Amino acid sequence: MAKTKSAYFCQSCGFESAKWLGQCPSCKQWNSLVEEVVEKSGSKVPEWRSTSVTSSPKRANKAAVIHEIVYQDESRILTPDQEFNRVLGGGIVPGSLVLIGGEPGIGKSTLMLQLALSIPQVKTLYISGEESEQQIKMRAERLSQSSNANCYILTETSTQNIFKQIEVVQPDVIVIDSIQTLHSSQIESAPGSVSQVRECTAELLRFAKETSTPVLIVGHITKDGSIAGPKVLEHMVDTVLQFEGDRHHVYRILRAVKNRFGSASELGIYEMQGSGLREVSNPSEIMISQRDAPVSGVSIAAMLEGARPMMIEVQALVSNSAFGNPQRTSTGFDTKRLSMLLAVLEKRFGFRLSAQDVFLNIAGGLRVEDPAIDLAVIVAIISSQQDIAVKTNITFAGEVGLSGEIRAVNRIEQRIAEAEKLGFEGIFISKFNTKGLDPKKYNIAIRPVATLEDVFRALFG
Repeated sequence: MAKTKSAYFCQSCGFESAKWLGQCPSCKQWNSLVEEVVEKSGSKVPEWRSTSVTSSPKRANKAAVIHEIVYQDESRILTPDQEFNRVLGGGIVPGSLVLIGGEPGIGKSTLMLQLALSIPQVKTLYISGEESEQQIKMRAERLSQSSNANCYILTETSTQNIFKQIEVVQPDVIVIDSIQTLHSSQIESAPGSVSQVRECTAELLRFAKETSTPVLIVGHITKDGSIAGPKVLEHMVDTVLQFEGDRHHVYRILRAVKNRFGSASELGIYEMQGSGLREVSNPSEIMISQRDAPVSGVSIAAMLEGARPMMIEVQALVSNSAFGNPQRTSTGFDTKRLSMLLAVLEKRFGFRLSAQDVFLNIAGGLRVEDPAIDLAVIVAIISSQQDIAVKTNITFAGEVGLSGEIRAVNRIEQRIAEAEKLGFEGIFISKFNTKGLDPKKYNIAIRPVATLEDVFRALFG
């Protein structure tokens, strides 16, 4: 019989201690260490190692000179969901471990079931530890995709039983919903504990790498927005995706936080409908409001999120402060950067904003970190303060420096092409972006500017 022992694990970061401590030495959280029973596995072998796929003798790896290594592009599994393919970098990589996190009720299970049902040419095993087969069937009927003969449903929480069913079904793609509900007989602690999550993920990781079977894992998140379980969980997987959005709004954003097989700055946009999640191929349609007449305090920015250009609407409201301290509030934009831009306007150009409240909002619920929207933010603020509307057919792309200069931004050709495609008639860019740029290729008026003074003179006279 294997010898058992108990250890104390931090429920925040996964730190292990032989005795109880009031404060975790790793993450400095108080009262986060919980005792868990840990069983040394010894000679135990996971059930999946008895499968025919992994029964061959293990080959010892040898060191190789890097120029002798033959590289081949991985053959990805393409799904009908183009937004999901974009976020992963071109499709699902065989043998990869993908972790999808998000708030409760945001639509993680709907996204995974819809993905499993939409690939009829690939055998998919959907494993749920949270819902019954009848509940999953009811959701599949709502998605109108319950006729897929290659989608298998399994309601199980024991990893040993799961690997037995995997040996029988031999799926091409596996979906786990969720990792916090699984438990392994190698560990005696409760499901969802740090040691159980780590052990179950390690077993799935070994299986995925040795059989080249991609595994998609759904993970819960904590109240501060991080994925529940030990931090090592995010280091073990190949890709970490964050499913964001407001449950009271219809739009959802799938964002890549980590990706070993592609860019970590891509995002996909979905619209939650009664029949499931709809891909939003043109995100500018939800980021720009439709108005009959132009209003003050609104400007359009040409931004990039990963490799995707899009037009977003920047809204600003400047009013006299009714209290002693003026408010600086921003939604979807860094508040410290907003304060810096306001200081530039007051110091360099004489706009008296220190006694006024400034409210800034990025339409569509998007969180923007691209510095190229600085110019659109300043134009919206001045438009609101002067109560002068900016034409809706003009967009802006430029970073603002501390001396009021307009700095160049990357991939200006993509921004101009997207603005032209959406019917904009003019775009303000930095004059330092015009090097090597041929304006004759575009049917849009390109306005190069050097400082904010040039922009104000062209827009407000």
